[in-house]
Amino acid sequence: MQIYLPIAEVSVNAFLLLGLGGLVGILSGMFGVGGGFLMTPLLFFIGIPPAVAVATEANQIVASSFSGVLAHFKRRTVDLRMGTVLLIGGLIGAALGVMVFNYLKAQGQVDLLVKLCYVVFLGVIGGLMFFESLKAIRNTKRGKPPARKKHNWIHGLPFKMRFRVSGLYISVIPPVVVGIAVGILAAIMGVGGGFIMVPAMIYLLGMPTKVVVGTSLFQIIFVTGFTTMLHATTNYTVDIVLAVLLLVGGVVGAQIGTRIGVKMKAEQLRILLALMVLAVCGKLALDLLLQPSEVFSLGAAGGH
Repeated sequence: MQIYLPIAEVSVNAFLLLGLGGLVGILSGMFGVGGGFLMTPLLFFIGIPPAVAVATEANQIVASSFSGVLAHFKRRTVDLRMGTVLLIGGLIGAALGVMVFNYLKAQGQVDLLVKLCYVVFLGVIGGLMFFESLKAIRNTKRGKPPARKKHNWIHGLPFKMRFRVSGLYISVIPPVVVGIAVGILAAIMGVGGGFIMVPAMIYLLGMPTKVVVGTSLFQIIFVTGFTTMLHATTNYTVDIVLAVLLLVGGVVGAQIGTRIGVKMKAEQLRILLALMVLAVCGKLALDLLLQPSEVFSLGAAGGH
């Protein structure tokens, strides 16, 4: 069943979009990631222009994250205080990111920038997570407790706060900085930023994995909602028809994903997520390498 997307100006199969939404919703519930890092490249692959994919995907993440966070609230695995601190940073980052996005759109360079950002970020994050998860699985098999690194320099920072749900007493500076980085990514790449937020919360802030997923989703809802509003009012690149189809699939998928996530070990979840990140990164990198004429013409157009 073909459906015409007015803003994207392309026709796409409606069931394909529902399926993609569902798949990404499942990931969002399992891993605590908005799923945008997979959905946005998937939208590129089916012919949606990158600027539209980024702005619309931020919209879809709001719904699938909201659906996932409700399931986590029932289990009391959301640290609201930590989520709020991350959110303050996230809103600042999103505003900065949309300004950069608008500037590059005016220069005609936004499509190339978005794809390059994906290749770099997914490659780095996927690689780090993969090796970290392998190490954790090996330690578990040997009967060693998973090493929780304590970063002394973080504990030395001022403006400390007590985060009871996470069992932490740390400075608010690292969470705010993580939030800003994630907000910028949400605006430029159309991602919830969970694929950076989740590892940062586990390894940098030392939060327990069970609390990380719900807290990450809580923060993502507001940052991506804010990003969508900014894109819709400044760029006019939010395609409502596309968003609704992805939304329906995403909400259903998130509930399924949350149930699967509870049954799996944290190390298994992390290694699965790492493999998916690397797979998408590989496909995007190939697309950029296999179409040198297009990249060259984009680069040349920006140069004049």
